[in-house]
Amino acid sequence: MAGIKSLAKDTAIYGMSSIIGRFLNWCLVPLYVYMFPTDEYGIVSYLYSFTAVALVILNYGMETGFFRFANKADDPQKVFTTSLISVGSTSLIFMLLATLFITPLSELLKLPEHADYVWMLAIVVAIDAFSNLPFAYLRYKRRALRFASIKMLNVWLNISLNLFFILACPWIDDNAPSLISWFYEPAGGAEFGIGWIFVANFISSIVILLMLLPELMVKYRFDAALLRQMLGYSWPLLVLGVAGIMSQNMGQMIIPHLFDDEQAAHSMVGIYGANIKIAIVMVMFTQAFRYAYEPFIFARAQGEDKTQSYCDAMKFFVIFGLMIFLGVMFFLPLLKHFVSEPYWEGLKIVPVMMMAELFFGVFFNLSLWYKLTDRTQWGMYFSLMGFALMFGLNILFVPMIGIPDGYVGSAWAAFISYLVMMLVSYFVGRRYYPLPYEI
Repeated sequence: MAGIKSLAKDTAIYGMSSIIGRFLNWCLVPLYVYMFPTDEYGIVSYLYSFTAVALVILNYGMETGFFRFANKADDPQKVFTTSLISVGSTSLIFMLLATLFITPLSELLKLPEHADYVWMLAIVVAIDAFSNLPFAYLRYKRRALRFASIKMLNVWLNISLNLFFILACPWIDDNAPSLISWFYEPAGGAEFGIGWIFVANFISSIVILLMLLPELMVKYRFDAALLRQMLGYSWPLLVLGVAGIMSQNMGQMIIPHLFDDEQAAHSMVGIYGANIKIAIVMVMFTQAFRYAYEPFIFARAQGEDKTQSYCDAMKFFVIFGLMIFLGVMFFLPLLKHFVSEPYWEGLKIVPVMMMAELFFGVFFNLSLWYKLTDRTQWGMYFSLMGFALMFGLNILFVPMIGIPDGYVGSAWAAFISYLVMMLVSYFVGRRYYPLPYEI
């Protein structure tokens, strides 16, 4: 039980930054949905779904690879700097390519009139991908408080900038325009609308990278042979991650491409995205657990009580996950007021998405068997299977249901896909790394 207590302690610290941070960002949802119509908020959800995919691609599994090799190697700092140089190089290349080809990229996303939004988010993705490794190093060093404090700074800064740009600036522009005219008017002022959301994110990412400079002040050593080993371990995790994140964001990404009426499609994405924010409580819990769980499983891999520790971790994860589900369902009549009335029609997807996220959380917990046995290709297979199922079910369900409720098809596609992934991973895992889970 000592291992579980350690895991619980780290989960609590990481969870405070993750849960409080996501809760505070969640509180921005009323600002967005009351200030912007459903189709404009739909563009925000649509673009952030693509940035989530791009972030996974630019990390290409190196975060998990770092934990695996740092715990095996005699020189974990060399593992860190090798990873950092690799991810830093690819992030820089991505920034340059995004800048050079921003026009065709915006057209591909069906947003040619918003190339500025796309460019800002491309830079944010590159910075965040690079920043993820210093954050991973803090987790490896078990410096949970520094990790949490920087994460919270990011949240507070982002919220403050959103409030400043969206609420304060229009008032200042009406009463003392000279104070902000140097940046506000050239950007288009209040007419820039949802663009200020991306500006706030852009500034926050830069500041957080600067805050991580102490973690970057190390002796840099690059080991090409080590990198090849890490890439060999991590590339299946890249496929797993891309397929997984595309599955999570499939609804927002695909709906605008299934209907000719772009405004109606973006409205559905907006309703879908806003109601997912209500269900995000389960995502917050899963993420907090994941931050502590991945270092935990590798650190416990040689322990005598590892089997019981892994089983206990799964049991408590499911128990607390179900408690969260019941709590959200009980308070849903109150929680629905976080979004404006035009979005309430989407409340029917909240229980579906929460159970889907619980299935995905269990699937993540089950992933220890292929990570510890170096059979990460199985994670790739499961995620590709889930992605194919998610894609196919969205193509089937969304047009079948049609406007205005097509997003309901995306919710059920997620539910079915995550359930299948969880079950298949469990049964295959019993063959390679059997654990006596309490079922």
